[in-house]
Amino acid sequence: MAIDILKRTLAPILPEAWRLIDAEAARVLALDLAARKLVDFDGPHGILLSAVNTGRLTLFADHPVPEVSVGLRGVQPLVELRTPIRLELLELDLVARGAADPDLEAVVRASERMAHAEDHAVFAGYARGGITGIIEASPHPPVVLGPPALYARALLEAKETLRAAGVNGPYGLALGLRAYEEVYTAAEDGHPILRRIEQVVDGPIVRARGMDGAVLLSVRGGDYQLTVGQDLAIGYAYHEKHTVELYLCESFTFRVLERAAAVHLTHG
Repeated sequence: MAIDILKRTLAPILPEAWRLIDAEAARVLALDLAARKLVDFDGPHGILLSAVNTGRLTLFADHPVPEVSVGLRGVQPLVELRTPIRLELLELDLVARGAADPDLEAVVRASERMAHAEDHAVFAGYARGGITGIIEASPHPPVVLGPPALYARALLEAKETLRAAGVNGPYGLALGLRAYEEVYTAAEDGHPILRRIEQVVDGPIVRARGMDGAVLLSVRGGDYQLTVGQDLAIGYAYHEKHTVELYLCESFTFRVLERAAAVHLTHG
């Protein structure tokens, strides 16, 4: 029997309105989720998945019975994220009257928050959730980006650092908001900076709101794993006379399998 943890059937929302809500959330998440475009994605496995096997074994020093050793299998638990979405019921009921543009700003904001939270955990880590991020795991010293005209040189230095560490490409690039804006607006001698960067980076270039600076990393596979239990979905919490509260949720964890596969670039 399937677990109806989202309880959507209890919400006073028409199927047509649900479709618009889901479509708007999917649109924003596809735009804002950065890490999923660069790391290995494992899942979704459903809400029942609570932890990921790490393959590690911690042996205890004491023996409960002479000559019987005991070890504890290592697992990494998933974290659950949830953010509220408050909507006006009248706006949603307008869909039944033919309106195709109800006010779904709350859906947009919730989707942005969730994408930001997931990306922040992947790139910067989340110690309380047992997640080590790509940036903090990297053993390489950060590379200073400098002014936009020098971005390509800094990326080339980071690329050579990865090659010297035996990390093959292709290489992807995650850009924080400031770096992303500068890459896509700056020019040198009339030529866009982006064109020079694309000559260095042979993989995807993505905007990552959940990080500062930039990260150049290998996208060859096998270096980073994002494991998802409950994938991003909208559920029902409760409703009152004029409003309904929904929520956007997911469960995931992230593992760094090869620490040397990324270089952090900072604004200095």
